[in-house]
Amino acid sequence: MIRPLFSRAAYRGGAYAFLGAAMSLPPLLVALFATPSRWPAGPRAVTFGLVLCAVLVAMGAPRAARRGCVRLANRLLGTGLPVPLASSASPWVNRLRTTAHLAAHLTVGAAVTALSCLSLFAAVAFPSVWLSGGGPVESLGWTVRVSGGPQGLWTAVVCAGSLLFAGYMTVAGTAVMRLLGAFLLGHGPAERLAAVEEQRDLLAQRNRLAQELHDSIGHTLTASTIQAAVAGELMDSDPQAARRALSSIEETSRAAMDDLDHVLGVLRQGTSPTTPQHTLADLGPLTERVRRTGAALDVATSGDLARVPATVSREAYRIVQEGLTNALRHSGKSAGISLRVATRDGWLEVEIVNPVDVTVPARPFRPSRPGGEGGHGLTGITERVRLLRGEVSAGRTDDDGGTGTHWRLAARIPLRSAP
Repeated sequence: MIRPLFSRAAYRGGAYAFLGAAMSLPPLLVALFATPSRWPAGPRAVTFGLVLCAVLVAMGAPRAARRGCVRLANRLLGTGLPVPLASSASPWVNRLRTTAHLAAHLTVGAAVTALSCLSLFAAVAFPSVWLSGGGPVESLGWTVRVSGGPQGLWTAVVCAGSLLFAGYMTVAGTAVMRLLGAFLLGHGPAERLAAVEEQRDLLAQRNRLAQELHDSIGHTLTASTIQAAVAGELMDSDPQAARRALSSIEETSRAAMDDLDHVLGVLRQGTSPTTPQHTLADLGPLTERVRRTGAALDVATSGDLARVPATVSREAYRIVQEGLTNALRHSGKSAGISLRVATRDGWLEVEIVNPVDVTVPARPFRPSRPGGEGGHGLTGITERVRLLRGEVSAGRTDDDGGTGTHWRLAARIPLRSAP
């Protein structure tokens, strides 16, 4: 029975009630000044109620009031109320709910504070009068006479009961405000739906960033591995070329670290990226890094790539990056890779052809099975192309006399479908 009275929650609840009682003074004073004493009792009571409601509505109308109420309840009452959304489908409904919560907070806080103060007064006054030899105790128009000596021992029971009553009033007020806070400050149906949509968008953004990180780091690691092998082979025969390969590894690794820091920073902060992303205009540095691995890369572009919509251009860059990374992985450092990027008849066409090892069995490309045998690279390419309502195919070709020694990746993206 006594343990709840000495818990931290009880003291925080008492502080919350005291704040409610303190905040009730300004609206009460405004309502009292707005109703002169010379008015009749009926109009005065009506005016007092109307002014008090108007002041409470004004206090609960600002958006900051709702956020402040939520923070205060979470801090002192230990509730887990969600942070109010910046964009709400029914702002005035939320403002009225905030006003109702303020009215409840002020009312319950004033009641708990007043009754607790009276209980504490009784717990101190009756034993003090008894110990001083007895006498009358007057409060709120009531008079109680306390006898001295053994006949006044009942004051000790009154003292203990008053202290328990004050403590349990605080606990009860805290429980009531926790229930009202969840009902009046929690998210309504529209806010819950908006919160679910916001969480969905956040997860989609994080998945996209994960794909971006996979493409960027995967390309860098593949290129660096091949360049390291080239440097090792040329260290004795051509030190200058080996040094150029090592310098290229340093440059690409530094760029990958910048991408990694950027993506991790976005994931920690939960905000949208603000730095510009790579587009088809950045194909030059990308293809140059591939050539530095020693691979023979033939690039052919046609059409005005600068007029490609930004969304299509960004996704196409990642498709090319992932395609070249796969070509380096499966072709070796002396691969003869061809890249073709063209705009024609309202479509953006990307084609990458590279030789493959004929001793390795061909794996079927199943774009409809993300994460299946096609691997994460082809799955990511498929997701990007399908998101833009395009077409993608990948597999061994029948060139070179039908031996199927080349792998061809082809993607077609409609330019008009860019969001």
